[in-house]
Amino acid sequence: MEKFDLIVIGSGAGLDVATAAAKKGLKVAIIEKSKLGGTCLNVGGIPSKLLIYSANILEIIKKAEIFGIKVKEYSIDFEKIINRANKIVDTDSNKIKEGLKESKNPRLFLQECKFIGEKKIAIANEIITADKILIASGTRPYIPKIKGLENVDYITSNEALRLKYQPKTLTIIGGGYIACELAHFFGTLGTKINIIQRNNFLIPNEDVDVSMEFTKIFAKKYNVYLGYNTEIVRYNYDNTNNQTKKKIFNVIIKNKFGKSLEIDSEQLLIATGRIPNLDLLNIEKEGIKLNENGFIHVDEYLQTNSHGIFAIGDVIGKYQCMHNAKNEAHYAYNNILYPENKLSVNYNAIPHAIFTSPQISGVGYTEQQLKEEKIEYVKSIYTYIQTAMGKAIEDKDGFVKFLIDKKNKYILGCHIMGTDASILIHEVLVAMKTGKGTIDNITNTIHIHPALSEVVSRAASSINNF
Repeated sequence: MEKFDLIVIGSGAGLDVATAAAKKGLKVAIIEKSKLGGTCLNVGGIPSKLLIYSANILEIIKKAEIFGIKVKEYSIDFEKIINRANKIVDTDSNKIKEGLKESKNPRLFLQECKFIGEKKIAIANEIITADKILIASGTRPYIPKIKGLENVDYITSNEALRLKYQPKTLTIIGGGYIACELAHFFGTLGTKINIIQRNNFLIPNEDVDVSMEFTKIFAKKYNVYLGYNTEIVRYNYDNTNNQTKKKIFNVIIKNKFGKSLEIDSEQLLIATGRIPNLDLLNIEKEGIKLNENGFIHVDEYLQTNSHGIFAIGDVIGKYQCMHNAKNEAHYAYNNILYPENKLSVNYNAIPHAIFTSPQISGVGYTEQQLKEEKIEYVKSIYTYIQTAMGKAIEDKDGFVKFLIDKKNKYILGCHIMGTDASILIHEVLVAMKTGKGTIDNITNTIHIHPALSEVVSRAASSINNF
């Protein structure tokens, strides 16, 4: 049995901790059963955004005539779009793999692993141990229990990012950010989209004004079925061709009023959330506690109830995004190497973005959360189209929404929907994270006219209820 100072399970943000600890002289093992680089690089944010950018380019082409530019014709090379994204992703992942293979420390194990005793991990025919262990094993798509689903060849977001052909029709079960991003990609390229959402809105975890307006916009583009549960999934057969019978996905849905509908499509995508990769790790052997949602429970220092075992990233379910996992990695590194000077994680101003059309970003409280917690606030909403650049780019849907503490002007939340929302939010993040965190940090800053960032400035300045 080989002993290490630190074992890291997972090569996403966990890789940052492993390599940094090795540079400090610790003997480190890193375990990865799949591709190097974790979820974000291989089946998450990076490949999906590479694909979505192609959709964004096509969307600009389709709107070109608004700006006096006539595009006579264009064609879509779906295979090239997919291959470009996966070539970039696979190249980066392989570079990480080859770099680690050449390194003696950290030592790379490319197999599944599981706990078999107190701080003992089995990998194939080998057992390793360490005083400190970091679990950063990420998540995978959640598959709901739907009658007949196990009998059909559905896809998840993992397979959707590597499809060899563009489906003519696609039914998506789920209405969160993954469902909507993939709907944008396939739908913009010409696939007919059906979205089945059990909630009354798409992306329901966003601020209420964002989710309401976004749902209206998507409902104009695609077939959106709100308030419907999926009852049965099965195959039908297309009999239009006498020589071959093509399998068609047939989905039966029902709402709370008992209304049933049948939806046929060429492809079926399950996008109903993600669950932690813990079942194969056998963590009950270590006595590691989970929270009510099945994620690893950690304290403010990212330590589990088992002394010396830490966890970060999606597997703890705090904020499921790579930038937060990297944020947690810094604290995990400190708390593993310097236990006498532990630092509690600072989760202030953790942002997120959804790369749909329109784009969405947010930070802090939503309005519905403020109401639930009975926090007094004032709000302002300012639309893109009220600014010069908003008019120039013809963004009639975009807006910026601020939620401000009524007493001291602290920014409680900011939510943006529209062009470059993921970029515009950063001014607010700097104010919340490194400034005083008040709306004055925005209003006292001179903004370039007529840049799009003026919409943030005007949303901030329009708050006058103090």
